[in-house]
Parts: sequence; structure tokens; C-alpha cells
Amino acid sequence: MKKIAIFASGAGSNAAKIIEHFQYNPEIKVSLIVCNKPTAGVLDIAGRAGIPTLLIEKENFFRGSAYLGELGGYGIDWVVLAGFLWKIPVALVKAYPGRIINIHPALLPKYGGKGMYGHFVHEAVVQAKETHTGITIHYVDEFYDHGQIIFQEKVEVLPGDTPEAVAQKVHRLEHEHFPRIIEAVVNQAGGAALPNQR
Repeated sequence: MKKIAIFASGAGSNAAKIIEHFQYNPEIKVSLIVCNKPTAGVLDIAGRAGIPTLLIEKENFFRGSAYLGELGGYGIDWVVLAGFLWKIPVALVKAYPGRIINIHPALLPKYGGKGMYGHFVHEAVVQAKETHTGITIHYVDEFYDHGQIIFQEKVEVLPGDTPEAVAQKVHRLEHEHFPRIIEAVVNQAGGAALPNQR
């Protein structure tokens, strides 16, 4: 049994889809939800699903143990970032080499880096008059939105699209692809990169 910890900071729609996807999987289990905001909706989702939660604070995460002891206590094998807004500290990257996966709401390397998350990304895409945007699922290293790309999928941006309309399109891609790509990566021995498309 491979055990996943989902790190999330917000409402948790991606976390909900991942939990649902693995609910009856005999080989992969969502064993922990890690969150940095006491009021985040993802904590309610975890509660309804009966999944333990770990509320983390900045000092210990970045300058303390990075909660490695707690993750070890739950037997965590993989870390999945699903709308988690803090940068991952080096200690955690080193403890889970090639076993931390993130999803970004744009086609990296475009619109990545510090401060580029959520509506900031979609506003930038619309402002730049991009014809396409999408999602990038990638391994996590010490830098924002920098690790090796596992999978990308794109969607058209129409001339009249608002950032909110773009966000809806991107969310649909996230919900469709993220759970199955996590499953494929975890199942693949050695965590080698997957083909870029289906």
C-alpha cells in the first residue's frame, strides 16, 4: 500500500477529486491531508472522508523539522501538492526525492514562479492574449514551478474569455487528469517520467 499526503491551502476541489479517485484503490491510499490554513475548506473535505489532518505552521515547516517526523509517523510514501501555496523546503524535497508532485494552472514554463497561482495566473494569461493555456503536472524541486514536467494538457482561450472563464476551463482539466496521473506515477517503478499526453 502506497500512502499519499495531500498538501492543500484552500477549498480543496482537487483534493476531493483525488480522494474520490483512490477511495477503493487497493494499492494507493490518501492517508493524510496537510494544510497551512485553519479555515481552509479542504479540512472539511478531509473530515467528511475520515482522513486525518495535519495543520502546519510556517516556522516549523521552513526552519524546523519540516514535519518529517509526522509524515513518517503516517508512513507517507508520496506528497501531492493540490493548491498548496507555500514553497516546499529543501529538507522535504530531500526526504522525498522524485516523490513530490505538483499541479500548476498554466503551461509551464510560462506563468510560473513566485506569486503565480490561482487567479493571478489566469489574469496574466488573459492580459497577454494567449490563445491557449492549460495545466502542468510536475515533480517538485527546491525552486517554484521548476521540476521535471510529467504531463501537460492545454485548452483554448477564446478572445472574450474572462479570467474566471479561463479558471473554469483549467479546473476541468485539473479534475480530469490529476488523479489519474498521480496513480500512473505512483504505480510506475522508480517514478520515471510519463509520456506527455494520453
